[in-house]
Amino acid sequence: MPMVRNYFRGPLLFLLLLTHFGISSLCTAKPQSESRKTSTPYTGDLSIFDNPGRDERLQINRVMDILGISVGKNVADIGAGSGWFTVRAARRVTESGHVYAVDINPEAIQYINNRAKKEHLSNIKAILSQPDDPRLPAGTVDAVLLLKAYHEVAKPVTLLRKLCPALRPGAKVGVIDRNGNGEDHGVNSDVVIHEASEAGYQLSGQYDFVKPDKVDYFLVFTAKAGCR
Repeated sequence: MPMVRNYFRGPLLFLLLLTHFGISSLCTAKPQSESRKTSTPYTGDLSIFDNPGRDERLQINRVMDILGISVGKNVADIGAGSGWFTVRAARRVTESGHVYAVDINPEAIQYINNRAKKEHLSNIKAILSQPDDPRLPAGTVDAVLLLKAYHEVAKPVTLLRKLCPALRPGAKVGVIDRNGNGEDHGVNSDVVIHEASEAGYQLSGQYDFVKPDKVDYFLVFTAKAGCR
C-alpha cells in the first residue's frame, strides 16, 4: 500500500494547490508578449507630426482605401497624438461618420479638441484612454489605425483584446510602424502579427508601400470569431 500512496501523492498535491490558489489564477497568466521592450510614449511638441509631405510619404489616402474608410464610417485613431490622421479621416467620413481620437496623453486630447474646433470638424470625439484600454464604445467602430504608436504599447495583447468589443462585423485594424527592437521607436512586423494572433485577430493584408525605405510596414487585421 505505501507504493499506492506515493503514486497518488503528486496528483493529490496538485489538486490541493488548485483549491488553495484557485484555478482561474493559473489559467490567466500574463501573456509572454506583455513583457517585451517598448518605447517611451512621446510627450514633446505635437506639431512635429504635421510636417510637410507626410501625406505623400505615407500614402495616407491609399491607407484609408484599404481600411475601407469612406462616407458614414466610424474610425478610431489609437495613439492619435496631434490628430494628424484624425482630421484626415474625419474629412473623409464626412459629418455622417465619426472619428474617435484616442490617446493616453491629456495634452494630446486638449490639442485635438482645439484642432477640431479650429478646423470646424464636429465629428471628432477625443478619448483619454488607459495604456491597455482604448475605452471605445461597444459596437461602434468600422476601422482602426495605430499610426507609429504600436511600439509604445506596453500591453499590446491586452489592448487589442479590449479593442474587440468596439469593433463592428468586418472591421479592419491597421498598424503602421517600423521594424525595430521595441525600445528604438519600432517593433518588428512579425512580433505584431504574433501578438495580434494571440489577442484573437488574423492578418488580412501586409504592405510595404507606406515609405520607400522598406523599414516601415502596414499590417491589416480582422477579428476572429473568438475575439469578443
